[in-house]
Amino acid sequence: QAQLVESGGGLVQPGGSLRLSCVASGSISSAYAMAWYRQAPGKERELVAVITSGGSLNYVDSVKGRFTISRDNAKNTVYLQMNDLKPEDTAVYYCNAGQGAVQGGTYRQWGIQYWGKGTLVTVSS
Repeated sequence: QAQLVESGGGLVQPGGSLRLSCVASGSISSAYAMAWYRQAPGKERELVAVITSGGSLNYVDSVKGRFTISRDNAKNTVYLQMNDLKPEDTAVYYCNAGQGAVQGGTYRQWGIQYWGKGTLVTVSS
């Protein structure tokens, strides 16, 4: 059974750092794109960062220069290194896997998508 399990969330002060991890198991292929989404209270879920199987990257403008997505296919794991965190980064962060590609600076998905249950990141002093 396909499963994505996130970890690494928590409470951090503004300017601090966290690294999120997402381990994939089951029928989730290493050929899939892996992405992080987030949903803040009262807001819609938004794409934060994506890395395709070919290594193409895409980030939402608000995290460029602060967040870095990477993947280790041998460990079936995708990471999100978050630096210089701001209160507006507070959200539940979700791991996503599925078919997708970065085209013209936009991430497009198709087919079955898999989701983790999320991990809460709170940035507050």
